[in-house]
Amino acid sequence: MRITYIGHATLLIEIEGRRILTDPNFDPALGRFLARVSDPGIALDALPKLDAILVTHAHADHLSFTSLDHLPRDIPLYAPPSVAKWLVRLGYSHAIPVAPGETAQLYGLSIYAALATHEGSRYGVDKWRKDANMYLLDTGSISCFFAGDTSLTDDTAALVRTHCHDRDRRLDVALLPIGHAPWWKPGFRKGHLTGADALDLFGRLNARYLIPYHWGTFNHVTSTAFDAIDRFRGMLPEHPRQGDVRILEPGETFELD
Repeated sequence: MRITYIGHATLLIEIEGRRILTDPNFDPALGRFLARVSDPGIALDALPKLDAILVTHAHADHLSFTSLDHLPRDIPLYAPPSVAKWLVRLGYSHAIPVAPGETAQLYGLSIYAALATHEGSRYGVDKWRKDANMYLLDTGSISCFFAGDTSLTDDTAALVRTHCHDRDRRLDVALLPIGHAPWWKPGFRKGHLTGADALDLFGRLNARYLIPYHWGTFNHVTSTAFDAIDRFRGMLPEHPRQGDVRILEPGETFELD
């Protein structure tokens, strides 16, 4: 398995011959004011042939129509049901709904979906489009968990417990978002992981490796693109499993033996 960090929540996962792109966003900015601060680790026109695209929810940083317009439409685009329905209506006929608890099959690769704790509606008022997924990719021998955006709850690790732990298997790689919000924004953790939350979830998942994402790409309204990773790096020297955390710069690849 090879995992390349492209930026924000966009990663290229290569697992036993399948190539999956997560939450594709290659945009130069989010709206008018939130500029991209680092180039995508792989340019859009340099991507290898893909087998599938995963979308976790409808927020603009995770679902870029501009990026989708430059990606192939002859491969499945998996998304939460309300988001997939919207995408099909917009002309993305390759969008396929995967509801929490359901499984998509991709050439022998199982893609399990679970509900993320995150308000994912695009514009705030479109609450019917608030669905947000987490995904577990599993070949039966290699596994990778992609959390999208979520908070830390008692159920966040349930997908991995069911399909890995309860089958006496260990999760290989946990791809977890990290974020930072100032002290005066206490509601942030209701739908996001801080660096400390990600390390806590790493332990609950009992994954062999942790790769953090959602950093170093876009400036945010209440934090810079690097606040989260700077704080995360500061936590690692005291963490007992610091050697199993792989921080990838955009364009860098982690390869699982």
